[in-house]
Amino acid sequence: MIDKKTTTHLFVYGSLREPSIFESVCGFSFTLKPSESTPWNVLAAELAMLPNYRRVSPDNVYFYAIPDPTSRIQGFVIYNVPPSAMAVIDKYEGKLYDRETVKVNTAHGLVEAQAYLASPRTMKKRFGDRFHVNLIHELWLRKRIEKFFDTHTRPGEQSIDANIERMARRELIGTTERDLVVSHLGQDAISDYYLEHELSRPVPSILTLMKNQQAAPYMYNYLALVMKQTLLNHFESQIHERFRYELDCLAPNPRYYNRALSLLIALRMVNRNYTAVDMLLQRGLESMPPNGRYDLIDYVKYAVSAAENIFDPRVVQNDMQSVRNNLHPGLVPMGAEVELSNLGFRAVDSLHADQDSVFDGFRYFHEFALDVLTWRLGGYIDDHSGEPGPGKRGFLELAPGRLNTLGEISKPATSDPWLLNQLIHEITRFYPVAPHSLHLSFQLRHTQVGKQTTLPMSFVKCLFVIGGGTQITSSGRLAVSRMIQKEIQRSDCGEELVFARTSKRQYKITPEGTIAQAAKYPIYINQYKFMRLDSRANYEPLILALKGLQIALNPGNYLTAEQLSTSRRLKNEYQELREWAASPEPISRRTKGRFLDAIYDGLMNEAHRRPYHKLHYIDWALGAIDMQIRMFNKKLEEGKEKAPEGL
Repeated sequence: MIDKKTTTHLFVYGSLREPSIFESVCGFSFTLKPSESTPWNVLAAELAMLPNYRRVSPDNVYFYAIPDPTSRIQGFVIYNVPPSAMAVIDKYEGKLYDRETVKVNTAHGLVEAQAYLASPRTMKKRFGDRFHVNLIHELWLRKRIEKFFDTHTRPGEQSIDANIERMARRELIGTTERDLVVSHLGQDAISDYYLEHELSRPVPSILTLMKNQQAAPYMYNYLALVMKQTLLNHFESQIHERFRYELDCLAPNPRYYNRALSLLIALRMVNRNYTAVDMLLQRGLESMPPNGRYDLIDYVKYAVSAAENIFDPRVVQNDMQSVRNNLHPGLVPMGAEVELSNLGFRAVDSLHADQDSVFDGFRYFHEFALDVLTWRLGGYIDDHSGEPGPGKRGFLELAPGRLNTLGEISKPATSDPWLLNQLIHEITRFYPVAPHSLHLSFQLRHTQVGKQTTLPMSFVKCLFVIGGGTQITSSGRLAVSRMIQKEIQRSDCGEELVFARTSKRQYKITPEGTIAQAAKYPIYINQYKFMRLDSRANYEPLILALKGLQIALNPGNYLTAEQLSTSRRLKNEYQELREWAASPEPISRRTKGRFLDAIYDGLMNEAHRRPYHKLHYIDWALGAIDMQIRMFNKKLEEGKEKAPEGL
């Protein structure tokens, strides 16, 4: 019999979570369902959570718990471990761990237990300063990927050209690298065999496309975009690797896409020097004309070489300081989808989809490996069929944080309205494609799901005013362009207005960095799809407005075919909304006041009945929204004065 007065409760979170391994180490096993017939050497255990720690594995072999006030570790608390077993486990864990007393959360409350935690001194000595960096699994795997290219691309050669070719090959199978990282997050290790199998694919080639007469008019434009995208990718990689610690200090929460800040800085570096970049691309096309002598990897090598030569860490440091001074993080996870098209809403019209004289509706997106090269920005071609794939024409869509094309595995881009607005603008500036529309998504809290309401129509009008795009009609009056052009109205499955939609994410990435199916608490987002994308617009007030409304009113779908067919009130509202969009009336002072009050209430309760943003920032946002509505009303009045009589 075990004397419980001398025993120890033990919290386990690594290999010892497996009962067979625990038994092989100390001679005891454990079970989550003890009974009277349970053998004496099988200990009782239950699920537990250790707060303020993160689980990492910098050596890809053992797990270590390191301090992190933003995270937690799930494991088991094993009750009444005898002293003889603890002595053996002490030897098993070794010198890299310190056994300390902790308090863990269980279904029955707090329990005091022993846990083997990482010793910061020994961890730093063995793994260096970066053992605590978020997603350490990713860093370790990338070292193995780098080693693969060293041994499989011009092995043994250490020339500059050989290194450039290795980097170019990595760019051209970038989605394979991404998929390896994503799949690795859900398991303990990836074998060398699996790694080699996945990375041994041939790089994409455009030599056969060179003979395609239909593709010939677009070759220069696609190759210029390939080189520009590669330039951006290499800048971002350099920033992400060289300044990883600084970036993590600015945005330490692992819930969000860890490349958002490095992407923003890289986009700024390219966009700010657009004249020099254009000259660089032109020189590349002049020295390597698309005549069949050069393949896709040659253009990628050119861009990688150029990026290596012109990358300046001092510029990154200056930009990082600028970003640090402007960040306004909140609590609501957010994302954005930027839609670009030279044809506008006709991009998915089969009668006009081939009239894009620059990119042919991105028909050759996959042939030029742009699906690979744009993976950091979640790039793909959306033809609104719901079935993405090669050879389709449609919108070029960028969604930072999207880790697969279907969007099932994704991370929120950020919780910062300023950062999200900056990403939207820099992405729009980067691509030589006309801006079209913008989707903004906000993650719902668990308490909001199933309790959503319908937005008041007066608030919908206000949102159209500050984000729906306006244009002057032939009569000289102002109108809401997204509505009058029927860009967000569908009738293929019943008449509906695609203004806002709630959807469920099937998978999530946990705070520990692993992929899990969102079963118990699925992740729901509310996505607003009414916005017109304009390179001159400031979307920061709109983002704050939608976030405030989301918290205060918890709105849901608006308006689905089912809603319109079952609710006479909503059907009448829809008809009134269409008439208003074609010939708007000013937003009344009372409506504007109620609209601003609702936004204020939401932002003041973001942190559970308290504001999270600084009060002066909230005041600025409300003032900016108020100004936009007043300017809209003023333009309406001016339009009435200029319009001919009788119209």
